[in-house]
Amino acid sequence: MKKTLHLFLGLALGALLSFTFLRAPVDRATVQQAARLIGLEMTVAEIDSMLPGLEEQLSSYASIRGQDIPNELAPALQFNPLPRGLVPDTRQEALYFDIPGAVSRPKDLNGLAFYSVTQLSALVKSGQVSSMELTELFLERLEKHDPTLHCVITLTRERALAQARQMDEELAQGRYRGPLHGIPFGAKDLLATRDYKTTWGAMPYKDQMLNYDAAVIEKLEAAGAVLVAKLTLGALAWGDVWYGGQTRNPWNPEQGSSGSSAGSASAVSAGLVPFAIGTETWGSIVSPSTVCGVTGLRPTFGRVSRHGAMALSWSMDKIGPICRTAEDCAIVFEAIRGQDERDPTTVAAAFNYNQKTDARKLRVGYLKGDFGGDYPFKEQDSLALAKLRKLGIAPIAIELPEVPDIGFVLSAEAAAAFDELTRSGKDDLLVRQIQNAWPNVFRQARFIPAVEYIQANRLRTRLIEETHRALREFDVFLAPSWAGANLLRTNLTGHPCVSLPNGFIDGLPTSITFCGQLFGEADVLKLAALYQANTDFHRKHPEGL
Repeated sequence: MKKTLHLFLGLALGALLSFTFLRAPVDRATVQQAARLIGLEMTVAEIDSMLPGLEEQLSSYASIRGQDIPNELAPALQFNPLPRGLVPDTRQEALYFDIPGAVSRPKDLNGLAFYSVTQLSALVKSGQVSSMELTELFLERLEKHDPTLHCVITLTRERALAQARQMDEELAQGRYRGPLHGIPFGAKDLLATRDYKTTWGAMPYKDQMLNYDAAVIEKLEAAGAVLVAKLTLGALAWGDVWYGGQTRNPWNPEQGSSGSSAGSASAVSAGLVPFAIGTETWGSIVSPSTVCGVTGLRPTFGRVSRHGAMALSWSMDKIGPICRTAEDCAIVFEAIRGQDERDPTTVAAAFNYNQKTDARKLRVGYLKGDFGGDYPFKEQDSLALAKLRKLGIAPIAIELPEVPDIGFVLSAEAAAAFDELTRSGKDDLLVRQIQNAWPNVFRQARFIPAVEYIQANRLRTRLIEETHRALREFDVFLAPSWAGANLLRTNLTGHPCVSLPNGFIDGLPTSITFCGQLFGEADVLKLAALYQANTDFHRKHPEGL
Protein backbone atom coordinates (compact mmCIF):
# COMPACT_ATOMS: atom_id res chain seq x y z
CA MET A 1 0.00 0.00 0.00
CA LYS A 2 1.50 3.31 -1.08
CA LYS A 3 0.64 6.50 0.81
CA THR A 4 2.06 9.80 -0.45
CA LEU A 5 1.37 12.99 1.49
CA HIS A 6 0.45 15.92 -0.72
CA LEU A 7 2.45 19.05 0.14
CA PHE A 8 -0.38 21.49 -0.29
CA LEU A 9 -4.10 21.22 0.37
CA GLY A 10 -5.69 17.96 1.25
CA LEU A 11 -9.17 16.71 1.69
CA ALA A 12 -10.67 15.84 5.04
CA LEU A 13 -13.60 13.51 5.21
CA GLY A 14 -15.61 16.67 4.59
CA ALA A 15 -14.68 16.13 0.94
CA LEU A 16 -17.30 13.42 0.91
CA LEU A 17 -19.90 16.11 1.50
CA SER A 18 -21.36 18.80 -0.65
CA PHE A 19 -22.12 22.02 1.22
CA THR A 20 -25.71 20.83 1.49
CA PHE A 21 -25.23 17.65 3.47
CA LEU A 22 -25.12 14.45 1.37
CA ARG A 23 -27.60 11.73 2.28
CA ALA A 24 -26.48 9.11 -0.24
CA PRO A 25 -24.32 6.27 1.13
CA VAL A 26 -20.58 6.64 0.74
CA ASP A 27 -19.21 4.36 -1.97
CA ARG A 28 -15.80 3.14 -3.05
CA ALA A 29 -15.49 5.56 -6.00
CA THR A 30 -16.17 8.59 -3.79
CA VAL A 31 -13.46 7.60 -1.34
CA GLN A 32 -11.00 6.95 -4.16
CA GLN A 33 -11.55 10.48 -5.50
CA ALA A 34 -11.26 11.98 -2.03
CA ALA A 35 -8.03 10.09 -1.40
CA ARG A 36 -6.50 11.61 -4.53
CA LEU A 37 -7.16 15.11 -3.22
CA ILE A 38 -5.43 14.44 0.10
CA GLY A 39 -2.42 12.89 -1.62
CA LEU A 40 -3.01 9.30 -0.47
CA GLU A 41 -3.27 6.04 -2.35
CA MET A 42 -5.32 3.21 -0.82
CA THR A 43 -6.09 -0.29 -1.92
CA VAL A 44 -9.62 -1.45 -2.65
CA ALA A 45 -9.56 -3.61 0.48
CA GLU A 46 -8.49 -0.67 2.62
CA ILE A 47 -11.28 1.50 1.24
CA ASP A 48 -13.91 -1.21 1.75
CA SER A 49 -12.81 -1.51 5.38
CA MET A 50 -13.28 2.23 5.85
CA LEU A 51 -16.81 2.56 4.47
CA PRO A 52 -18.81 1.67 7.63
CA GLY A 53 -16.68 4.00 9.76
CA LEU A 54 -17.03 6.82 7.24
CA GLU A 55 -20.81 6.48 7.38
CA GLU A 56 -20.61 6.79 11.18
CA GLN A 57 -18.45 9.89 10.87
CA LEU A 58 -20.93 11.46 8.46
CA SER A 59 -23.61 10.88 11.05
CA SER A 60 -21.43 12.63 13.65
CA TYR A 61 -20.95 15.59 11.32
CA ALA A 62 -24.68 15.89 10.83
CA SER A 63 -25.15 15.91 14.61
CA ILE A 64 -22.53 18.64 15.07
CA ARG A 65 -24.09 20.76 12.35
CA GLY A 66 -27.38 20.64 14.17
CA GLN A 67 -25.79 22.48 17.11
CA ASP A 68 -25.72 26.24 17.61
CA ILE A 69 -22.02 27.20 17.48
CA PRO A 70 -21.70 31.00 17.63
CA ASN A 71 -18.57 32.74 16.38
CA GLU A 72 -17.43 33.62 19.89
CA LEU A 73 -17.32 29.96 21.05
CA ALA A 74 -13.61 29.03 21.04
CA PRO A 75 -12.20 25.52 20.61
CA ALA A 76 -11.10 23.60 23.69
CA LEU A 77 -7.56 23.57 22.30
CA GLN A 78 -5.66 26.81 22.99
CA PHE A 79 -2.55 28.09 21.26
CA ASN A 80 0.40 28.78 23.56
CA PRO A 81 3.27 30.82 22.05
CA LEU A 82 5.62 30.34 25.03
CA PRO A 83 8.66 28.16 24.29
CA ARG A 84 9.83 25.78 26.98
CA GLY A 85 11.39 27.57 29.92
CA LEU A 86 10.08 31.04 29.13
CA VAL A 87 8.21 32.61 32.05
CA PRO A 88 6.77 36.09 31.37
CA ASP A 89 8.09 38.84 33.63
CA THR A 90 5.25 40.02 35.88
CA ARG A 91 7.24 42.59 37.89
CA GLN A 92 5.54 45.83 36.93
CA GLU A 93 7.63 48.97 37.31
CA ALA A 94 6.57 52.60 37.13
CA LEU A 95 5.59 53.70 33.62
CA TYR A 96 6.88 56.89 32.10
CA PHE A 97 5.40 58.44 28.95
CA ASP A 98 6.89 61.53 27.37
CA ILE A 99 3.90 63.87 27.65
CA PRO A 100 5.04 67.32 26.46
CA GLY A 101 4.71 70.18 28.93
CA ALA A 102 4.55 73.10 26.52
CA VAL A 103 1.66 72.55 24.11
CA SER A 104 -0.53 75.50 23.15
CA ARG A 105 -4.05 75.57 21.77
CA PRO A 106 -3.98 76.54 18.08
CA LYS A 107 -6.09 79.44 16.86
CA ASP A 108 -7.86 77.13 14.43
CA LEU A 109 -8.97 73.89 16.13
CA ASN A 110 -8.63 72.06 12.81
CA GLY A 111 -4.92 72.26 13.50
CA LEU A 112 -5.47 69.59 16.17
CA ALA A 113 -6.39 66.98 13.57
CA PHE A 114 -2.83 65.73 13.26
CA TYR A 115 -1.68 66.21 16.85
CA SER A 116 -0.43 63.12 18.61
CA VAL A 117 -2.21 61.57 21.58
CA THR A 118 0.52 62.92 23.84
CA GLN A 119 -0.01 66.48 22.57
CA LEU A 120 -3.79 66.26 22.86
CA SER A 121 -3.44 64.75 26.32
CA ALA A 122 -1.38 67.74 27.48
CA LEU A 123 -4.01 70.15 26.11
CA VAL A 124 -6.91 68.33 27.78
CA LYS A 125 -5.18 67.98 31.12
CA SER A 126 -4.23 71.67 31.19
CA GLY A 127 -7.79 72.68 30.33
CA GLN A 128 -6.83 74.41 27.08
CA VAL A 129 -9.06 72.08 25.05
CA SER A 130 -12.12 70.21 26.23
CA SER A 131 -13.04 66.67 25.38
CA MET A 132 -16.28 67.98 23.91
CA GLU A 133 -14.36 70.24 21.54
CA LEU A 134 -12.17 67.36 20.41
CA THR A 135 -15.10 65.01 20.02
CA GLU A 136 -17.12 67.48 17.93
CA LEU A 137 -14.04 68.25 15.82
CA PHE A 138 -13.36 64.62 14.96
CA LEU A 139 -17.03 63.77 14.40
CA GLU A 140 -17.16 66.66 11.93
CA ARG A 141 -14.00 65.49 10.17
CA LEU A 142 -15.28 61.93 9.95
CA GLU A 143 -18.49 63.13 8.31
CA LYS A 144 -16.65 65.48 5.96
CA HIS A 145 -14.02 63.08 4.63
CA ASP A 146 -15.78 59.71 4.76
CA PRO A 147 -17.49 60.23 1.37
CA THR A 148 -13.99 60.21 -0.13
CA LEU A 149 -12.27 57.62 2.07
CA HIS A 150 -15.17 55.23 2.86
CA CYS A 151 -13.59 54.43 6.23
CA VAL A 152 -16.65 54.74 8.52
CA ILE A 153 -19.40 52.20 9.06
CA THR A 154 -21.15 53.85 12.02
CA LEU A 155 -20.68 57.15 13.81
CA THR A 156 -21.31 56.66 17.52
CA ARG A 157 -22.33 60.30 17.95
CA GLU A 158 -24.72 60.08 20.90
CA ARG A 159 -22.44 57.84 22.91
CA ALA A 160 -19.40 59.97 22.09
CA LEU A 161 -20.99 63.26 23.11
CA ALA A 162 -22.24 61.77 26.38
CA GLN A 163 -18.79 60.36 27.16
CA ALA A 164 -17.06 63.64 26.29
CA ARG A 165 -19.42 65.56 28.52
CA GLN A 166 -18.69 63.16 31.38
CA MET A 167 -14.93 63.45 30.87
CA ASP A 168 -15.12 67.26 31.02
CA GLU A 169 -17.25 67.14 34.16
CA GLU A 170 -14.84 64.73 35.86
CA LEU A 171 -11.85 66.89 34.99
CA ALA A 172 -13.61 69.96 36.39
CA GLN A 173 -14.13 68.00 39.61
CA GLY A 174 -10.45 67.08 39.82
CA ARG A 175 -10.70 63.51 38.56
CA TYR A 176 -8.16 62.75 35.83
CA ARG A 177 -8.11 59.21 34.43
CA GLY A 178 -4.76 59.43 32.67
CA PRO A 179 -3.31 60.34 29.28
CA LEU A 180 -6.34 59.05 27.34
CA HIS A 181 -8.79 61.18 29.36
CA GLY A 182 -11.19 62.74 26.87
CA ILE A 183 -9.30 61.59 23.75
CA PRO A 184 -11.53 60.41 20.84
CA PHE A 185 -10.81 57.13 19.06
CA GLY A 186 -12.21 54.77 16.44
CA ALA A 187 -12.60 50.98 16.56
CA LYS A 188 -12.49 48.41 13.80
CA ASP A 189 -16.04 47.18 13.33
CA LEU A 190 -15.35 43.61 14.36
CA LEU A 191 -15.38 44.79 17.99
CA ALA A 192 -18.75 44.54 19.70
CA THR A 193 -20.41 47.71 20.99
CA ARG A 194 -23.68 48.02 22.83
CA ASP A 195 -26.34 50.17 21.17
CA TYR A 196 -24.58 50.16 17.80
CA LYS A 197 -24.39 47.48 15.13
CA THR A 198 -21.27 45.35 14.68
CA THR A 199 -21.15 44.42 11.01
CA TRP A 200 -17.78 42.67 10.55
CA GLY A 201 -17.74 44.58 7.25
CA ALA A 202 -19.78 41.83 5.59
CA MET A 203 -23.21 41.94 3.96
CA PRO A 204 -24.61 38.88 5.83
CA TYR A 205 -23.94 40.69 9.13
CA LYS A 206 -24.58 44.32 8.17
CA ASP A 207 -27.47 44.66 10.64
CA GLN A 208 -25.97 42.51 13.43
CA MET A 209 -26.48 43.83 16.97
CA LEU A 210 -24.23 42.54 19.76
CA ASN A 211 -25.47 44.39 22.80
CA TYR A 212 -22.31 44.34 24.87
CA ASP A 213 -18.91 45.98 24.65
CA ALA A 214 -15.72 44.22 23.63
CA ALA A 215 -13.04 44.10 26.33
CA VAL A 216 -10.85 46.67 24.56
CA ILE A 217 -13.77 49.10 24.33
CA GLU A 218 -14.43 48.65 28.05
CA LYS A 219 -10.80 49.25 28.90
CA LEU A 220 -10.40 52.31 26.71
CA GLU A 221 -13.52 53.94 28.07
CA ALA A 222 -12.39 53.16 31.61
CA ALA A 223 -9.17 55.01 30.72
CA GLY A 224 -11.24 58.00 29.63
CA ALA A 225 -11.13 57.58 25.84
CA VAL A 226 -14.20 58.53 23.78
CA LEU A 227 -15.48 56.22 21.03
CA VAL A 228 -16.52 58.30 18.00
CA ALA A 229 -16.80 55.71 15.21
CA LYS A 230 -16.93 52.08 14.18
CA LEU A 231 -14.46 51.91 11.29
CA THR A 232 -14.37 49.77 8.19
CA LEU A 233 -12.62 46.48 7.64
CA GLY A 234 -12.41 44.24 4.64
CA ALA A 235 -15.31 41.80 4.86
CA LEU A 236 -14.65 39.29 7.66
CA ALA A 237 -11.14 40.77 8.06
CA TRP A 238 -9.79 40.30 4.54
CA GLY A 239 -8.64 43.12 2.29
CA ASP A 240 -10.09 46.64 2.19
CA VAL A 241 -13.40 45.96 0.41
CA TRP A 242 -16.50 45.87 2.60
CA TYR A 243 -20.20 45.81 1.84
CA GLY A 244 -20.24 49.59 1.36
CA GLY A 245 -17.28 49.86 -1.01
CA GLN A 246 -13.50 50.06 -0.83
CA THR A 247 -11.72 51.97 1.94
CA ARG A 248 -9.31 54.49 0.43
CA ASN A 249 -5.73 55.51 1.07
CA PRO A 250 -5.63 59.20 2.11
CA TRP A 251 -2.29 59.60 0.31
CA ASN A 252 -3.97 58.58 -2.94
CA PRO A 253 -7.75 58.08 -2.76
CA GLU A 254 -7.63 56.30 -6.12
CA GLN A 255 -6.03 53.40 -4.25
CA GLY A 256 -7.28 51.18 -1.46
CA SER A 257 -5.91 51.48 2.06
CA SER A 258 -4.99 47.78 2.25
CA GLY A 259 -6.48 45.52 4.88
CA SER A 260 -7.99 44.37 6.92
CA SER A 261 -7.74 47.19 9.48
CA ALA A 262 -8.45 49.42 6.51
CA GLY A 263 -10.65 52.04 8.15
CA SER A 264 -8.54 52.29 11.29
CA ALA A 265 -5.35 53.12 9.37
CA SER A 266 -7.10 55.38 6.86
CA ALA A 267 -8.88 57.39 9.55
CA VAL A 268 -5.70 57.95 11.60
CA SER A 269 -3.72 58.86 8.49
CA ALA A 270 -6.34 61.40 7.41
CA GLY A 271 -6.58 63.03 10.84
CA LEU A 272 -10.14 61.81 11.41
CA VAL A 273 -9.27 60.21 14.79
CA PRO A 274 -6.15 60.54 16.98
CA PHE A 275 -5.88 56.76 17.25
CA ALA A 276 -7.81 53.63 16.36
CA ILE A 277 -7.93 49.96 17.25
CA GLY A 278 -7.08 47.34 14.65
CA THR A 279 -6.55 43.60 14.61
CA GLU A 280 -4.02 41.36 12.92
CA THR A 281 -4.04 37.72 12.02
CA TRP A 282 -1.53 37.83 9.18
CA GLY A 283 -0.60 41.43 8.33
CA SER A 284 -3.84 43.31 9.03
CA ILE A 285 -2.16 45.97 11.18
CA VAL A 286 1.23 46.02 9.44
CA SER A 287 -0.13 46.27 5.90
CA PRO A 288 -2.62 49.18 6.21
CA SER A 289 -0.25 51.01 8.58
CA THR A 290 2.39 50.78 5.85
CA VAL A 291 0.12 51.94 3.05
CA CYS A 292 -1.37 54.81 5.07
CA GLY A 293 1.89 55.98 6.65
CA VAL A 294 0.95 55.50 10.31
CA THR A 295 2.44 53.61 13.26
CA GLY A 296 0.86 50.28 14.21
CA LEU A 297 1.59 47.94 17.11
CA ARG A 298 0.84 44.24 16.79
CA PRO A 299 1.21 42.95 20.36
CA THR A 300 2.32 39.52 21.50
CA PHE A 301 -0.39 36.86 21.17
CA GLY A 302 -2.30 36.77 24.44
CA ARG A 303 -1.48 40.32 25.51
CA VAL A 304 -4.89 41.84 24.74
CA SER A 305 -8.26 40.26 25.43
CA ARG A 306 -10.25 39.31 22.35
CA HIS A 307 -13.54 39.11 24.23
CA GLY A 308 -16.13 40.70 21.98
CA ALA A 309 -13.94 40.56 18.86
CA MET A 310 -14.95 38.57 15.78
CA ALA A 311 -12.98 35.33 15.72
CA LEU A 312 -11.13 34.54 12.51
CA SER A 313 -8.26 32.41 13.81
CA TRP A 314 -8.24 31.50 17.49
CA SER A 315 -4.50 30.82 17.42
CA MET A 316 -3.44 33.91 15.42
CA ASP A 317 -5.85 36.81 16.10
CA LYS A 318 -4.32 39.79 17.95
CA ILE A 319 -5.64 43.28 18.79
CA GLY A 320 -3.49 46.41 18.77
CA PRO A 321 -3.43 50.20 18.35
CA ILE A 322 -2.86 52.22 15.19
CA CYS A 323 -1.54 55.68 16.02
CA ARG A 324 0.65 58.54 14.82
CA THR A 325 3.67 57.66 16.96
CA ALA A 326 5.25 54.78 18.86
CA GLU A 327 4.75 56.75 22.09
CA ASP A 328 1.02 56.95 21.35
CA CYS A 329 0.96 53.19 20.76
CA ALA A 330 2.58 52.65 24.16
CA ILE A 331 -0.09 54.76 25.89
CA VAL A 332 -2.97 52.95 24.19
CA PHE A 333 -1.39 49.53 24.68
CA GLU A 334 -1.04 50.16 28.41
CA ALA A 335 -4.79 50.82 28.55
CA ILE A 336 -5.90 47.70 26.66
CA ARG A 337 -3.44 45.01 27.78
CA GLY A 338 -3.96 42.51 30.60
CA GLN A 339 -5.52 39.22 31.60
CA ASP A 340 -9.23 38.63 31.11
CA GLU A 341 -10.98 35.47 32.27
CA ARG A 342 -13.31 35.82 29.27
CA ASP A 343 -10.33 35.17 27.00
CA PRO A 344 -8.34 32.27 28.49
CA THR A 345 -5.42 32.86 26.11
CA THR A 346 -4.54 36.14 27.83
CA VAL A 347 -1.31 36.14 29.85
CA ALA A 348 -0.21 38.19 32.85
CA ALA A 349 2.99 40.01 31.91
CA ALA A 350 4.57 43.35 32.79
CA PHE A 351 4.83 46.29 30.40
CA ASN A 352 7.77 48.30 31.68
CA TYR A 353 7.79 51.19 29.24
CA ASN A 354 9.96 54.06 30.40
CA GLN A 355 11.14 56.77 28.03
CA LYS A 356 13.81 57.79 30.57
CA THR A 357 15.75 54.59 29.87
CA ASP A 358 18.32 54.61 27.07
CA ALA A 359 17.15 52.67 24.02
CA ARG A 360 20.74 52.70 22.74
CA LYS A 361 21.53 49.95 25.24
CA LEU A 362 19.14 47.52 23.57
CA ARG A 363 20.60 44.54 21.76
CA VAL A 364 19.42 44.92 18.17
CA GLY A 365 19.60 42.53 15.23
CA TYR A 366 18.46 42.67 11.63
CA LEU A 367 17.47 39.94 9.18
CA LYS A 368 20.45 40.04 6.84
CA GLY A 369 18.96 37.71 4.23
CA ASP A 370 15.71 39.64 3.95
CA PHE A 371 17.36 43.07 3.80
CA GLY A 372 19.83 41.74 1.24
CA GLY A 373 17.14 40.84 -1.27
CA ASP A 374 15.69 43.00 -4.02
CA TYR A 375 12.39 44.47 -2.88
CA PRO A 376 10.49 47.78 -3.17
CA PHE A 377 11.45 49.39 0.18
CA LYS A 378 15.13 48.39 0.07
CA GLU A 379 16.53 51.93 -0.14
CA GLN A 380 14.33 53.25 2.67
CA ASP A 381 15.15 50.28 4.90
CA SER A 382 18.87 50.71 4.26
CA LEU A 383 18.63 54.36 5.30
CA ALA A 384 16.75 53.33 8.47
CA LEU A 385 19.57 50.95 9.40
CA ALA A 386 22.08 53.73 8.72
CA LYS A 387 20.10 56.12 10.92
CA LEU A 388 20.21 53.66 13.83
CA ARG A 389 23.96 53.27 13.41
CA LYS A 390 24.33 57.04 13.47
CA LEU A 391 22.37 57.09 16.74
CA GLY A 392 24.91 54.77 18.33
CA ILE A 393 23.15 51.44 17.74
CA ALA A 394 25.00 48.71 15.87
CA PRO A 395 22.45 46.21 14.52
CA ILE A 396 23.93 42.72 14.19
CA ALA A 397 23.14 40.54 11.19
CA ILE A 398 21.09 37.50 12.15
CA GLU A 399 19.18 34.72 10.43
CA LEU A 400 16.01 33.07 11.70
CA PRO A 401 14.79 29.54 11.00
CA GLU A 402 12.96 28.83 7.78
CA VAL A 403 9.19 29.04 8.03
CA PRO A 404 7.47 25.75 7.13
CA ASP A 405 4.63 25.85 4.60
CA ILE A 406 1.87 25.92 7.23
CA GLY A 407 0.01 29.13 6.46
CA PHE A 408 -3.11 27.05 5.87
CA VAL A 409 -3.54 26.91 9.67
CA LEU A 410 -5.29 30.26 9.30
CA SER A 411 -7.54 28.99 6.51
CA ALA A 412 -8.61 25.95 8.52
CA GLU A 413 -9.51 27.97 11.60
CA ALA A 414 -11.26 30.69 9.58
CA ALA A 415 -13.33 28.09 7.75
CA ALA A 416 -14.42 26.67 11.11
CA ALA A 417 -15.26 30.14 12.41
CA PHE A 418 -17.55 30.67 9.42
CA ASP A 419 -18.69 27.11 8.82
CA GLU A 420 -22.39 27.97 8.90
CA LEU A 421 -21.88 30.85 6.45
CA THR A 422 -20.35 28.46 3.93
CA ARG A 423 -22.90 25.69 4.38
CA SER A 424 -25.84 28.09 4.19
CA GLY A 425 -24.68 29.56 0.90
CA LYS A 426 -24.80 33.07 2.36
CA ASP A 427 -21.12 33.44 1.53
CA ASP A 428 -22.43 34.41 -1.93
CA LEU A 429 -23.49 37.72 -0.36
CA LEU A 430 -19.88 38.80 0.24
CA VAL A 431 -18.74 41.44 -2.24
CA ARG A 432 -15.38 39.85 -3.08
CA GLN A 433 -15.71 36.48 -4.80
CA ILE A 434 -12.26 36.23 -6.37
CA GLN A 435 -10.05 33.19 -5.98
CA ASN A 436 -8.16 34.31 -2.85
CA ALA A 437 -11.13 35.97 -1.12
CA TRP A 438 -12.78 34.32 1.88
CA PRO A 439 -15.73 32.56 0.17
CA ASN A 440 -13.43 30.45 -1.97
CA VAL A 441 -10.81 30.06 0.79
CA PHE A 442 -13.47 28.82 3.24
CA ARG A 443 -14.71 26.24 0.74
CA GLN A 444 -11.18 25.21 -0.16
CA ALA A 445 -10.28 24.81 3.50
CA ARG A 446 -12.94 22.12 3.87
CA PHE A 447 -10.43 19.93 2.07
CA ILE A 448 -7.67 20.32 4.70
CA PRO A 449 -7.44 17.06 6.67
CA ALA A 450 -7.51 17.31 10.45
CA VAL A 451 -4.30 15.29 10.52
CA GLU A 452 -2.51 17.88 8.34
CA TYR A 453 -3.79 20.73 10.52
CA ILE A 454 -2.40 19.03 13.63
CA GLN A 455 0.89 18.22 11.91
CA ALA A 456 1.21 21.86 10.87
CA ASN A 457 0.80 22.94 14.48
CA ARG A 458 3.46 20.46 15.56
CA LEU A 459 5.84 22.10 13.10
CA ARG A 460 4.69 25.42 14.52
CA THR A 461 5.90 24.30 17.95
CA ARG A 462 9.30 23.58 16.45
CA LEU A 463 9.32 27.02 14.79
CA ILE A 464 8.55 28.67 18.16
CA GLU A 465 11.40 26.85 19.89
CA GLU A 466 13.92 27.49 17.10
CA THR A 467 12.98 31.17 16.83
CA HIS A 468 13.33 31.60 20.58
CA ARG A 469 16.83 30.10 20.52
CA ALA A 470 17.86 32.25 17.55
CA LEU A 471 16.69 35.46 19.25
CA ARG A 472 18.00 34.69 22.73
CA GLU A 473 20.75 37.33 22.55
CA PHE A 474 18.56 40.13 21.18
CA ASP A 475 15.92 42.51 22.52
CA VAL A 476 14.72 43.80 19.14
CA PHE A 477 15.27 42.78 15.54
CA LEU A 478 14.49 44.66 12.34
CA ALA A 479 12.75 43.19 9.31
CA PRO A 480 11.26 44.47 6.05
CA SER A 481 7.53 44.97 6.47
CA TRP A 482 6.57 42.86 3.47
CA ALA A 483 9.67 41.19 2.01
CA GLY A 484 10.68 37.75 3.22
CA ALA A 485 8.82 35.37 5.50
CA ASN A 486 9.01 37.32 8.76
CA LEU A 487 5.43 38.59 8.67
CA LEU A 488 4.10 35.02 8.56
CA ARG A 489 6.79 33.76 10.95
CA THR A 490 6.00 36.23 13.72
CA ASN A 491 2.26 35.85 13.33
CA LEU A 492 2.65 32.09 13.73
CA THR A 493 4.98 32.41 16.73
CA GLY A 494 3.07 35.26 18.37
CA HIS A 495 5.96 37.78 18.49
CA PRO A 496 5.17 41.51 18.65
CA CYS A 497 6.15 44.15 16.12
CA VAL A 498 5.78 47.86 15.36
CA SER A 499 5.29 49.04 11.79
CA LEU A 500 6.53 52.61 11.40
CA PRO A 501 6.98 55.01 8.46
CA ASN A 502 10.50 55.28 7.08
CA GLY A 503 10.20 57.11 3.76
CA PHE A 504 8.28 57.55 0.53
CA ILE A 505 8.24 56.14 -2.99
CA ASP A 506 6.47 58.26 -5.60
CA GLY A 507 4.73 60.18 -2.84
CA LEU A 508 3.41 57.09 -1.06
CA PRO A 509 4.62 55.95 2.40
CA THR A 510 6.96 53.06 3.07
CA SER A 511 7.57 51.30 6.39
CA ILE A 512 9.92 49.08 8.34
CA THR A 513 9.08 46.72 11.20
CA PHE A 514 10.78 46.54 14.58
CA CYS A 515 10.09 43.13 16.13
CA GLY A 516 10.67 42.00 19.69
CA GLN A 517 10.84 39.16 22.12
CA LEU A 518 7.56 37.68 23.33
CA PHE A 519 6.07 40.28 25.73
CA GLY A 520 8.85 42.66 24.66
CA GLU A 521 6.61 45.51 23.50
CA ALA A 522 8.34 48.02 25.79
CA ASP A 523 11.72 47.50 24.11
CA VAL A 524 10.29 47.57 20.60
CA LEU A 525 8.35 50.77 21.28
CA LYS A 526 11.32 52.47 22.97
CA LEU A 527 13.53 51.82 19.96
CA ALA A 528 10.77 52.96 17.59
CA ALA A 529 10.30 56.12 19.65
CA LEU A 530 14.04 56.84 19.46
CA TYR A 531 13.95 56.42 15.68
CA GLN A 532 10.94 58.70 15.39
CA ALA A 533 12.55 61.33 17.64
CA ASN A 534 15.30 61.58 15.02
CA THR A 535 13.19 61.37 11.85
CA ASP A 536 10.05 63.15 10.67
CA PHE A 537 8.30 60.61 8.42
CA HIS A 538 5.58 60.04 11.03
CA ARG A 539 4.87 63.78 11.18
CA LYS A 540 3.96 64.05 7.51
CA HIS A 541 0.34 63.72 6.47
CA PRO A 542 -1.64 63.70 3.23
CA GLU A 543 -2.36 67.02 1.56
CA GLY A 544 -5.84 68.48 1.36
CA LEU A 545 -6.99 67.14 4.74
